[in-house]
Amino acid sequence: MRGLTGEGSARTRGGIQAVSTALAVLTALALFVSACGAGGTGARDEGPAHSDSVAGAAVTPSAAPSKTPDTVDAVRLVKDDPKVSPEVKRELKPCVADEYPVDVSYGDLTGGAADDVVVNVLTCGDAVGVGSYVYREQDGSYENVFKAEETPVYAEIDRGDLVVTKQVYEKGDPVSSPSGENVITYRWVSGRFDEKYRTHNDYGKVVGDTPTPESAS
Repeated sequence: MRGLTGEGSARTRGGIQAVSTALAVLTALALFVSACGAGGTGARDEGPAHSDSVAGAAVTPSAAPSKTPDTVDAVRLVKDDPKVSPEVKRELKPCVADEYPVDVSYGDLTGGAADDVVVNVLTCGDAVGVGSYVYREQDGSYENVFKAEETPVYAEIDRGDLVVTKQVYEKGDPVSSPSGENVITYRWVSGRFDEKYRTHNDYGKVVGDTPTPESAS
Protein backbone atom coordinates (compact mmCIF):
# COMPACT_ATOMS: atom_id res chain seq x y z
CA MET A 1 0.00 0.00 0.00
CA ARG A 2 2.87 2.39 0.83
CA GLY A 3 4.36 1.61 -2.60
CA LEU A 4 1.11 2.46 -4.32
CA THR A 5 0.71 5.54 -2.24
CA GLY A 6 4.26 6.70 -3.06
CA GLU A 7 3.74 6.18 -6.79
CA GLY A 8 0.44 8.08 -6.68
CA SER A 9 2.03 10.94 -4.81
CA ALA A 10 4.85 11.06 -7.33
CA ARG A 11 2.39 11.15 -10.21
CA THR A 12 0.36 13.84 -8.40
CA ARG A 13 3.44 15.99 -7.80
CA GLY A 14 4.45 15.59 -11.45
CA GLY A 15 1.02 16.64 -12.60
CA ILE A 16 1.06 19.70 -10.34
CA GLN A 17 4.52 20.70 -11.61
CA ALA A 18 3.38 20.30 -15.18
CA VAL A 19 0.33 22.45 -14.52
CA SER A 20 2.45 25.07 -12.73
CA THR A 21 4.91 25.16 -15.60
CA ALA A 22 2.09 25.55 -18.11
CA LEU A 23 0.56 28.36 -16.06
CA ALA A 24 3.92 30.11 -15.84
CA VAL A 25 4.33 29.90 -19.61
CA LEU A 26 0.80 31.18 -20.18
CA THR A 27 1.38 34.04 -17.73
CA ALA A 28 4.63 34.98 -19.47
CA LEU A 29 2.91 34.92 -22.86
CA ALA A 30 0.06 37.04 -21.55
CA LEU A 31 2.48 39.62 -20.17
CA PHE A 32 4.38 39.68 -23.46
CA VAL A 33 1.20 40.16 -25.49
CA SER A 34 0.00 42.83 -23.07
CA ALA A 35 3.30 44.70 -23.35
CA CYS A 36 3.17 44.58 -27.12
CA GLY A 37 -0.43 45.72 -27.11
CA ALA A 38 0.40 48.63 -24.82
CA GLY A 39 3.28 49.65 -27.09
CA GLY A 40 1.06 49.52 -30.15
CA THR A 41 -1.59 51.58 -28.44
CA GLY A 42 1.02 54.15 -27.46
CA ALA A 43 2.20 54.47 -31.02
CA ARG A 44 -1.37 54.85 -32.24
CA ASP A 45 -2.06 57.49 -29.55
CA GLU A 46 0.90 59.56 -30.69
CA GLY A 47 -0.06 59.24 -34.34
CA PRO A 48 -3.36 61.19 -34.26
CA ALA A 49 -1.86 63.92 -32.03
CA HIS A 50 0.93 64.49 -34.56
CA SER A 51 -1.56 64.47 -37.42
CA ASP A 52 -3.69 67.07 -35.63
CA SER A 53 -0.71 69.39 -35.19
CA VAL A 54 0.23 69.04 -38.84
CA ALA A 55 -3.35 69.67 -39.90
CA GLY A 56 -3.48 72.72 -37.66
CA ALA A 57 -0.29 74.07 -39.20
CA ALA A 58 -1.66 73.47 -42.68
CA VAL A 59 -4.80 75.54 -42.12
CA THR A 60 -3.01 78.43 -40.37
CA PRO A 61 -3.09 81.37 -42.81
CA SER A 62 0.27 82.83 -43.72
CA ALA A 63 0.96 86.44 -42.89
CA ALA A 64 0.04 88.82 -45.68
CA PRO A 65 3.10 90.36 -47.37
CA SER A 66 3.74 93.95 -46.39
CA LYS A 67 3.26 96.64 -48.99
CA THR A 68 5.96 98.74 -47.36
CA PRO A 69 8.91 98.96 -49.74
CA ASP A 70 12.52 98.55 -48.77
CA THR A 71 13.95 101.69 -47.22
CA VAL A 72 14.43 104.22 -49.99
CA ASP A 73 17.37 106.57 -50.32
CA ALA A 74 15.33 109.72 -49.68
CA VAL A 75 18.31 112.04 -50.13
CA ARG A 76 19.13 110.62 -53.55
CA LEU A 77 15.43 110.64 -54.44
CA VAL A 78 15.17 114.38 -53.76
CA LYS A 79 18.50 115.32 -55.30
CA ASP A 80 17.73 113.47 -58.53
CA ASP A 81 14.18 114.88 -58.75
CA PRO A 82 13.92 117.62 -61.42
CA LYS A 83 10.73 118.91 -59.74
CA VAL A 84 12.62 119.89 -56.58
CA SER A 85 13.82 123.47 -56.57
CA PRO A 86 17.57 124.27 -56.57
CA GLU A 87 17.10 126.13 -53.27
CA VAL A 88 15.85 123.00 -51.50
CA LYS A 89 18.63 120.91 -52.99
CA ARG A 90 21.16 123.39 -51.64
CA GLU A 91 19.64 123.05 -48.17
CA LEU A 92 19.87 119.28 -48.38
CA LYS A 93 23.32 118.74 -46.93
CA PRO A 94 24.62 116.74 -43.96
CA CYS A 95 24.16 118.30 -40.55
CA VAL A 96 26.55 115.96 -38.73
CA ALA A 97 28.80 113.45 -40.50
CA ASP A 98 26.48 111.76 -43.03
CA GLU A 99 23.21 112.58 -41.21
CA TYR A 100 20.85 114.49 -43.51
CA PRO A 101 17.88 116.57 -42.23
CA VAL A 102 15.09 114.53 -43.79
CA ASP A 103 11.99 112.87 -42.33
CA VAL A 104 10.62 109.92 -44.29
CA SER A 105 7.19 108.26 -43.90
CA TYR A 106 5.58 105.32 -45.72
CA GLY A 107 1.86 104.82 -46.20
CA ASP A 108 -0.97 104.25 -48.63
CA LEU A 109 -2.01 107.57 -50.12
CA THR A 110 -2.60 106.78 -53.78
CA GLY A 111 -3.83 103.17 -53.72
CA GLY A 112 -0.81 101.87 -55.61
CA ALA A 113 0.80 98.43 -55.45
CA ALA A 114 3.40 99.70 -52.94
CA ASP A 115 3.22 102.25 -50.15
CA ASP A 116 3.89 105.85 -51.06
CA VAL A 117 6.86 107.76 -49.68
CA VAL A 118 6.55 111.16 -47.99
CA VAL A 119 9.78 113.11 -47.64
CA ASN A 120 10.21 116.30 -45.63
CA VAL A 121 13.41 118.29 -46.05
CA LEU A 122 14.37 120.39 -43.01
CA THR A 123 17.04 122.87 -42.08
CA CYS A 124 19.85 121.70 -39.82
CA GLY A 125 19.78 124.48 -37.24
CA ASP A 126 16.12 124.84 -36.28
CA ALA A 127 14.49 121.95 -38.19
CA VAL A 128 12.26 124.22 -40.26
CA GLY A 129 10.58 122.43 -43.16
CA VAL A 130 11.74 123.78 -46.51
CA GLY A 131 10.11 121.20 -48.78
CA SER A 132 7.59 118.35 -48.63
CA TYR A 133 7.19 115.72 -51.35
CA VAL A 134 5.16 112.59 -52.10
CA TYR A 135 6.62 109.85 -54.27
CA ARG A 136 4.51 107.11 -55.85
CA GLU A 137 6.01 103.81 -57.01
CA GLN A 138 5.51 103.32 -60.73
CA ASP A 139 7.05 100.46 -62.72
CA GLY A 140 9.94 100.01 -60.29
CA SER A 141 10.77 103.71 -59.89
CA TYR A 142 9.34 106.61 -57.88
CA GLU A 143 7.43 109.49 -59.40
CA ASN A 144 6.93 112.86 -57.70
CA VAL A 145 3.15 113.35 -57.40
CA PHE A 146 3.11 116.22 -54.89
CA LYS A 147 5.37 119.01 -53.71
CA ALA A 148 5.07 121.98 -51.35
CA GLU A 149 8.02 124.34 -50.95
CA GLU A 150 6.48 127.33 -49.17
CA THR A 151 8.69 127.52 -46.08
CA PRO A 152 7.98 126.48 -43.38
CA VAL A 153 6.04 123.39 -44.41
CA TYR A 154 5.59 119.82 -43.20
CA ALA A 155 3.59 116.90 -44.66
CA GLU A 156 2.17 113.86 -42.86
CA ILE A 157 -0.01 110.82 -43.56
CA ASP A 158 -3.28 110.80 -41.61
CA ARG A 159 -5.66 107.84 -42.16
CA GLY A 160 -5.03 107.73 -45.89
CA ASP A 161 -5.03 111.49 -46.41
CA LEU A 162 -2.10 113.82 -46.95
CA VAL A 163 -2.04 116.58 -44.33
CA VAL A 164 0.23 119.55 -44.97
CA THR A 165 0.93 122.11 -42.25
CA LYS A 166 2.20 125.55 -43.18
CA GLN A 167 3.21 127.86 -40.37
CA VAL A 168 2.25 131.52 -40.62
CA TYR A 169 4.54 134.35 -39.52
CA GLU A 170 3.62 137.92 -38.92
CA LYS A 171 6.11 140.74 -39.13
CA GLY A 172 8.59 140.48 -36.31
CA ASP A 173 7.88 136.82 -35.45
CA PRO A 174 11.03 134.82 -34.69
CA VAL A 175 11.49 131.52 -36.49
CA SER A 176 10.78 129.64 -33.27
CA SER A 177 7.46 131.45 -32.64
CA PRO A 178 5.08 131.65 -35.61
CA SER A 179 1.74 133.40 -35.17
CA GLY A 180 -0.31 130.48 -36.46
CA GLU A 181 -0.64 127.71 -39.00
CA ASN A 182 -2.70 126.60 -41.97
CA VAL A 183 -3.55 122.89 -42.03
CA ILE A 184 -4.56 121.56 -45.46
CA THR A 185 -5.89 118.05 -46.08
CA TYR A 186 -5.44 116.52 -49.53
CA ARG A 187 -6.98 113.34 -50.95
CA TRP A 188 -5.92 111.35 -54.01
CA VAL A 189 -8.67 111.64 -56.63
CA SER A 190 -8.44 110.74 -60.33
CA GLY A 191 -4.65 110.57 -60.36
CA ARG A 192 -3.90 113.73 -58.38
CA PHE A 193 -4.14 115.26 -54.90
CA ASP A 194 -7.18 117.48 -54.42
CA GLU A 195 -7.61 119.82 -51.45
CA LYS A 196 -10.50 118.67 -49.23
CA TYR A 197 -10.20 120.65 -46.01
CA ARG A 198 -8.40 123.73 -44.79
CA THR A 199 -8.22 125.06 -41.26
CA HIS A 200 -6.35 127.95 -39.68
CA ASN A 201 -5.06 128.00 -36.13
CA ASP A 202 -3.80 131.08 -34.30
CA TYR A 203 -1.17 130.45 -31.66
CA GLY A 204 -1.62 132.13 -28.30
CA LYS A 205 1.02 134.65 -27.37
CA VAL A 206 3.19 133.64 -24.47
CA VAL A 207 2.84 136.11 -21.61
CA GLY A 208 6.13 137.18 -20.09
CA ASP A 209 6.96 136.77 -16.47
CA THR A 210 5.13 139.20 -14.20
CA PRO A 211 7.60 141.56 -12.55
CA THR A 212 8.16 140.74 -8.92
CA PRO A 213 7.07 143.64 -6.69
CA GLU A 214 9.82 145.22 -4.68
CA SER A 215 9.76 144.38 -0.98
CA ALA A 216 8.87 147.16 1.41
CA SER A 217 11.84 148.74 3.05
